[in-house]
Amino acid sequence: MDKIAVREDQVVPMDAVAPNVRGLRIAFVNVFAVTHADGSWTLVDAAVPFTDGMIRRWAEHHFTRPPNAIVLTHGHFDHVSAAPSLSETWKVPVYAHALEFPYLTGEREYPAPNVGAGGGMMSLLSPLYPKGPVNLTGRLVELSTGMSQLMPGWEVIHTPGHTPGHCSLYQASDRTLLVGDAFCTTKPESFFEASIAQAPELHGPPAYFTSDWAAAQASVERLSAMDVAVVAPGHGKPLAGEDLGAELRLLAARFRAVAVPENRLSSV
Repeated sequence: MDKIAVREDQVVPMDAVAPNVRGLRIAFVNVFAVTHADGSWTLVDAAVPFTDGMIRRWAEHHFTRPPNAIVLTHGHFDHVSAAPSLSETWKVPVYAHALEFPYLTGEREYPAPNVGAGGGMMSLLSPLYPKGPVNLTGRLVELSTGMSQLMPGWEVIHTPGHTPGHCSLYQASDRTLLVGDAFCTTKPESFFEASIAQAPELHGPPAYFTSDWAAAQASVERLSAMDVAVVAPGHGKPLAGEDLGAELRLLAARFRAVAVPENRLSSV
């Protein structure tokens, strides 16, 4: 698997990703807060197990009120684990794509990980990650419902492949893209890169949890056609700059070499 290198000066700090976006890195995954003109804000993703207290303290440091909602890009354990506790504490709904609902209500589990896909310790350890779905029954709202009121100016983009209902979020006014795991800005299969070094590079979605590579490639191609100046990923550092568009197009053009492991679970 190859990579698309980007410059260090394209990295932007987590506390100033965009004028209305700040992030929090927890181990190898990111969560983001999106603020709105009326003073409300939305939490995007909810990290790994036992991080609800950390996220809550971070939110209390930056905001005087709870979020209006929690938005999930998808239902994998490293993006949703704190959602049940936080949604209960804050008394807020949790938004996700309808195709993710079975994985967020205890009805279904994701396919078993493709152990070793892409190489690296994160991939080799994937059988040990939490397998059981969280149960957000009674709090889930379909992501397409009421987005204009929930996150004014933001567009939901269905970007399947990593999971069936994976979604990204795009704000045209400042060309900001919250990509979830549609692609990463570090090598997500490597423990050292994902958790420590995070050298800025463009990679595909985490290979060990991605089963539909044809859909994943189509999603990256769709995102690469957008006018993007800021990328906020689920794994890796946020990036900004006028070169991002060309770099994303290169990722899309070289997707098979950069992203798709030899022992993939499906063809592309």
